[in-house]
Amino acid sequence: MSYDDPHIINDGITILDALDALNKLSGEVMTLLAVDAEGRMTGTLTDGDIRRCLLQGSGLLDKVRSVMHRNFRYLHSGESNVAELRRCRQLGISLLPVLDDNGCIQRIIDLTRCRSVLPVSAILMAGGRGERLRPLTLTTPKPLLKIGSRPIIDYNVESLAAHGITDITVTTNYLAEMIHEHFSEPRYGVNVKCLRETAPLGTLGAVSLVERDDNGVTLVMNSDLLTTISYEDMYLKHIEDKADITVASVPYMVSVPYAILMTDGSHVNSIEEKPTYTYQANAGIYLINNRLLNTLKPGERIDTPELIERAIADGRRVSFFPISGLWMDIGSPSDFKQAQELMRHHHDLTH
Repeated sequence: MSYDDPHIINDGITILDALDALNKLSGEVMTLLAVDAEGRMTGTLTDGDIRRCLLQGSGLLDKVRSVMHRNFRYLHSGESNVAELRRCRQLGISLLPVLDDNGCIQRIIDLTRCRSVLPVSAILMAGGRGERLRPLTLTTPKPLLKIGSRPIIDYNVESLAAHGITDITVTTNYLAEMIHEHFSEPRYGVNVKCLRETAPLGTLGAVSLVERDDNGVTLVMNSDLLTTISYEDMYLKHIEDKADITVASVPYMVSVPYAILMTDGSHVNSIEEKPTYTYQANAGIYLINNRLLNTLKPGERIDTPELIERAIADGRRVSFFPISGLWMDIGSPSDFKQAQELMRHHHDLTH
């Protein structure tokens, strides 16, 4: 990367020059990354480091390399280590360099602005007609209905971008031109691609039209959700479980207003008064291994539950991830009204 980045300094400059460089970072993360004459990263430096070294007797004309922090954390270029990135964030590290095999900086991840860097692509399904929300959806596709000041789909794109996901495709059908126009310019730093179905293909079929490698994972989700799900947590669970599909879920409780008999044949073993049962309901968000998605036939009409059932029948591992936080499926006028009310008190759904 270009070493014109204001966070990168040469480790041969003086502490006084480093202070000047820090001063010019107003509004940015106050951390400097030091490199040697060959461009290899050698250390980090903060104003706290400088303050401590001056108190210990260093002078303003001493070199940065004599006081910088050499035991710094970094990621290797070309590798995805989401767990290490999370550890760095938990340690309070704000800038995380990505180094090539020679130790040169290829990228800098600003952990104050980016929640993660997930090695997944994303597909948002936006082809539905939203018939339960008529007349609102007669002239506007449901993903473009505004909650607060922004379309529903924008909350999801922003959250994906905040998790470092930049390969985002939106599949469209109903009033597709409006969605394509909406994404004709970058949103939240991402060039969102749009792909129109030639015919209705169910809740998953349009995914078969998106090209992908066999390796890797794709996040597939409905575009009309409002959620604060941690995609990082879900991805780490997917990897830990060695799953082929991970289904995001929300608890759904069923209360029975009667006493329930627990029976064995004609024998009553016990009786439970007005019990409540909790089930895990499908939240419309999935992590699916690309090898499995690539078994779909191009243009095949299929709903997501059918793929899940196929995977289970084939002996593949299907896991679930309970969402902690907000999740709303905006499918009815009452849902839409509730979401509008929610946004009066909860303006940022990406953090």
